[in-house]
Amino acid sequence: MPDMGRRQQPEIRQRLLDACTDHALEHGLPDRLEPLVSGTGTSARMLIYHFGTRDKLLKAVIGRARERQLEAFGALLRPRPDEPYPTTLANAWTAMTGPDGRPFLRMFAQWREGTVEPLWPGFRKAATTDWLRPLEEGLQTMGRPELATLVLAVIRGLLMDLDATGDADRANRAFQHFLDGLLTSSGPV
Repeated sequence: MPDMGRRQQPEIRQRLLDACTDHALEHGLPDRLEPLVSGTGTSARMLIYHFGTRDKLLKAVIGRARERQLEAFGALLRPRPDEPYPTTLANAWTAMTGPDGRPFLRMFAQWREGTVEPLWPGFRKAATTDWLRPLEEGLQTMGRPELATLVLAVIRGLLMDLDATGDADRANRAFQHFLDGLLTSSGPV
């Protein structure tokens, strides 16, 4: 519970949130407060003062990580006037599964395990449907916006496969085969 004698400073809260988010993206979302305390160099008391409870802090960390992911991955999926959309998808896949994208995939994989779902009920649905619009916009450039759900399902499935097996070569080949089929079924781009 915040101390009524002090005014909270939003800039400190934001700095702590960013540091906790950085830590969670690098190491995964912790089930205790202590890893965030040691990872940010602050105290548990300071984190609780600014966020109220451990669960509220974790929810804020998840929300901040999700904002970063939407910004980064959304930019990757956005159609570009100078390239065919399957090329955009191939480049997005490479970035999402590469060093910059892996922290998001690792952290949000915890949702599939169901260990943090109580922190944000409905997150899995939102984290899926958020990607439909940018995919529809990109696929519209090929005249095939109705394929957004299929493309999303393939991406999600291959990401789950990659997470489970670690076989990047196989997942990359599968995604390339999918894109090749997308190109041949769509006609010229």
